[in-house]
Amino acid sequence: LGTCGLFKWNRAWRSCTLGYELGRDARGKGLMHEALSIVLAWGFEHMSLNRIEAQIHPENHASIKLATRLGFVCEGRLREAGFWLGAHRDLLQYALLRAEYAAAPTTAPPSQPGA
Repeated sequence: LGTCGLFKWNRAWRSCTLGYELGRDARGKGLMHEALSIVLAWGFEHMSLNRIEAQIHPENHASIKLATRLGFVCEGRLREAGFWLGAHRDLLQYALLRAEYAAAPTTAPPSQPGA
């Protein structure tokens, strides 16, 4: 279906980066929201993180919407920070802080059709 996880763990700074991808057939069902909610809870509760970052392509509107629903805040544009398909690409820098995570109301994933 896809993958998600925390990487680039900087224990001294109590931060890491969130990465995720989801196969086309699994999109729009709330699966990644559910998975990331668990990953974020693990990071803040068991890894004692203060900051979780995510870099998102500016045209990936579904990922931007997901990150925003999870409480991430856009901090700016990383110019030509990514490189794939033979070209440098801009990425948007998002982050979620421990205090924001603790204060945010829990959001449920979108309802499933026929559920």
